[in-house]
Amino acid sequence: MPLYFAYGANINREAMARRCPRSKTLGLARLARHRLAAMREGWLTAVRDPRASVHGILWDVALSDVPALDRYEGLAHGLYTKVAQPVLTGPGPRRALVYFGANDGPGALRPDYLAEILAAARAWPLPVDAIAALERLGEGSSGVGRYGASAGQAPGDSVAQFAAASVGAAPVAPPRLSHMFGSSWAWRLKNW
Repeated sequence: MPLYFAYGANINREAMARRCPRSKTLGLARLARHRLAAMREGWLTAVRDPRASVHGILWDVALSDVPALDRYEGLAHGLYTKVAQPVLTGPGPRRALVYFGANDGPGALRPDYLAEILAAARAWPLPVDAIAALERLGEGSSGVGRYGASAGQAPGDSVAQFAAASVGAAPVAPPRLSHMFGSSWAWRLKNW
């Protein structure tokens, strides 16, 4: 069974039990030389930073649960990529699957998404600096992402607001429609 390092919504035991019912938690782990960042879509990702670490949870994922995990992470739609990376655990380094966002923002985390992650993080004995890193990502976040979509808005509203805000403004790349309208994106909003 492959190992999987979770640092976002999948540190939530109950949510992970629904998504990957045959998988088991192995405990705390750390992804060295990375830090958390907000993607344009409002989700978490880990980006390279030689002076930082991302704390999370190591899971022993059943092979039959991997497709559900890939769907949740939007792998087929290009929302995340999956890479085998070394992570540090109490007994020593282990090679685990890590999902990295296809973009590293700038973005603003969805308030309800961040609240769920913070609640799940506090249920684990994560280091205080790991919780603080999550809280810092939420500071200054009004719940409105780069294109004006809040967690309660429909993705189409975001595109309309992007178009309206772009009139007379400096050119900005529009949101990638596959990320906004892909079935995995809608499924993820519904199921996290």
